[in-house]
Amino acid sequence: MSNPSSRRASHSSGGPSRRPSIDPSRLVPMDKVTHVGGTDNFNVVFIGAGNIMFGSDEGPWNHSFRLEHKLGRRLKVVALIDPATERAISVLKMKCDSFVVSAYQDTRVFKTFDDFVRNMTPKDRPRIIVIGSPPMFRGSTQPGRDIELQILKHFPGVAIFVEKPIATGPQEEIDDGFKIAKMIDESNTICSVGYMLRYLKAVQMMKKIIDENQLTVMSTIARYACAYEAISKPDWWDKAKSYGPIIEQGTHFCDLSRYFGGEIDIASVQAHSLEWDENAGRLSKMTIDESEIPPERRIPRVTAATWKYDSGAVGSFTHIVALQGRNYSCEFEVYADGYQLKLVNPYVLPVLYIRKPGDDNETVVRFADDDPFFSEISNLIDITEDIEEDPEASQILSTYADAVRTYEFTWAIRKASEKSRVTKLKASTESARAQKAES
Repeated sequence: MSNPSSRRASHSSGGPSRRPSIDPSRLVPMDKVTHVGGTDNFNVVFIGAGNIMFGSDEGPWNHSFRLEHKLGRRLKVVALIDPATERAISVLKMKCDSFVVSAYQDTRVFKTFDDFVRNMTPKDRPRIIVIGSPPMFRGSTQPGRDIELQILKHFPGVAIFVEKPIATGPQEEIDDGFKIAKMIDESNTICSVGYMLRYLKAVQMMKKIIDENQLTVMSTIARYACAYEAISKPDWWDKAKSYGPIIEQGTHFCDLSRYFGGEIDIASVQAHSLEWDENAGRLSKMTIDESEIPPERRIPRVTAATWKYDSGAVGSFTHIVALQGRNYSCEFEVYADGYQLKLVNPYVLPVLYIRKPGDDNETVVRFADDDPFFSEISNLIDITEDIEEDPEASQILSTYADAVRTYEFTWAIRKASEKSRVTKLKASTESARAQKAES
């Protein structure tokens, strides 16, 4: 058998072409996959009983659903950990009333991870622990927010899946993330982070074109316009709770930028923002009462950032809180000598526009049956099971260390935009004083 750890590619050297990739033909839709073979139980622990784990009407996420399809009757969810035990019990009841009852009929609910550790039996030992709790409770070395360290302590060798971003906490704690990443790497723990856009067939086709033609990326351009009318969660609009739309929402496109452009010169990051109190930043269809949020904690309406990659390439990202209705508008472009690769609508129905040398016309490729959420879960299980002899078959495309670098990058954009706002306000104040003095 191949060594599972050999399929967790290092991200520490080389340019973007050295980053791990998967042949897009291997990314098979969930309904075309047969359950993983075997008769032994595959124990899983869920941390978090929210939408990311069990789904909602707001988006396509639902990790339990993908695990059920990948593992079939082998899946045994031995524990569901969430302080909101009523919600946990409620979602378990729905599962037990369905055709997947065998996976959940013996699931026990615990308020804390420590409760599970104290009460588990040897037969409860998990193969994978899925962390879907809110990001403010992970990615830190501080007690109560150090779930990764607790897993490494009590379950050495057990694979981990962590949702993105790896944390939402003070900028000063970014170093904690790097410490955790180092511990995960040194313990040889299989760990995947939920940057599912890397697992899109369209994204892997883009990587294949770049690799096969030995291209060097010159520029990446990302745009993310959200439909704010549909965002009714007050915490999202509060920078003290969500840490702002770049860190909480734009993180996927910041991660894609790094995936194609390579490592970023953090010192080169510059950004500007349109704020809530500027004339162009007034929104007419908000479903929350922003007056209940202190002014200094209200989110920007637009953040536009530029930077240099270590390779010399240039990147840009604009996040916009402007659209109404429900549908977002998102695009991601990669430029190399003679090539333009443009990914449109990656979250719902991805379309890839390809322009190659010698042809001014674009080739259009549509991906109607792709499910990157399933692909990331499927690959993690394949590596955990070590069922493939071929080391290229399944790869972790986003390691914990990689995710920390993306988190660091999103913080750099936020701080750069806040710095430019402070500079502008200072200049405006000094100008007003000068005019007053002249009069």
